[in-house]
Amino acid sequence: MSTPTVSIEQTGAVLRIAWNRPEALNALTSEMLAAASVAIEESAGRRAIRVIVLSGEGRAFSSGADLAKVNPDQALGAETIDAANRLIRSIRAVPLPVVAAVGGPAAGVGCSIALAADIAVAAESAYFLLAFASVGLMPDGGATALVPAAIGRARASRMAMLAERIHANTAVDWGLIAKVFPDDRFEEELGKLVARLASGPTAAYAQIKRSFDETALGGLDSALAAERAGQLALFATRDFAEGTAAFHEKRAPRFVGE
Repeated sequence: MSTPTVSIEQTGAVLRIAWNRPEALNALTSEMLAAASVAIEESAGRRAIRVIVLSGEGRAFSSGADLAKVNPDQALGAETIDAANRLIRSIRAVPLPVVAAVGGPAAGVGCSIALAADIAVAAESAYFLLAFASVGLMPDGGATALVPAAIGRARASRMAMLAERIHANTAVDWGLIAKVFPDDRFEEELGKLVARLASGPTAAYAQIKRSFDETALGGLDSALAAERAGQLALFATRDFAEGTAAFHEKRAPRFVGE
């Protein structure tokens, strides 16, 4: 099931999906997102799988969409957004607990994916970053629904508009994630959590997910649609062209608001 850029492995009752581009801080492509979606969707019909873990190889969970391959004179297009939206829907729809194991930075749509999990845990050195505004874009991957549902509109606006790094201890204090573990015990504590979920009442977990989706995340589909429309409009702006040029040239962008 694995691909060169996504490691997919079942060990006992646990399906582990890991981004595997450590040299690029696990920057995501549409192909990587699609591979993860297929793995999650197929797990729904496999009784042997009881919990799913999302993680990243190397020192990052994910730095977000792969802007390093984007020509600043061209729009990203809808392909990556659609692939990300499919993954978010797959995470929420699968009748199994999904754990995001964030051992390093989770930025951009990588942050959105981590927060879509049922339980997101992080190493103390990790941080969460909605970096979209830094290149003239808006959050996507469901973040405009997921983040306010977790921490409220004021803090969500702070994350989205100021593109601040929210370090793991702050993230757990805010309610953005569930737990923080010391770096040197991260894998050990993650293993305990995953084992507990794998031995738990998965039928009950499925109903808990379904209820939360209907209450706390009832607007997720609308948010995904609004994000897609807004992002496609922003791809055509001078600010996005400037933001990506500045990213490639490693300098501060000069936005003009159009």
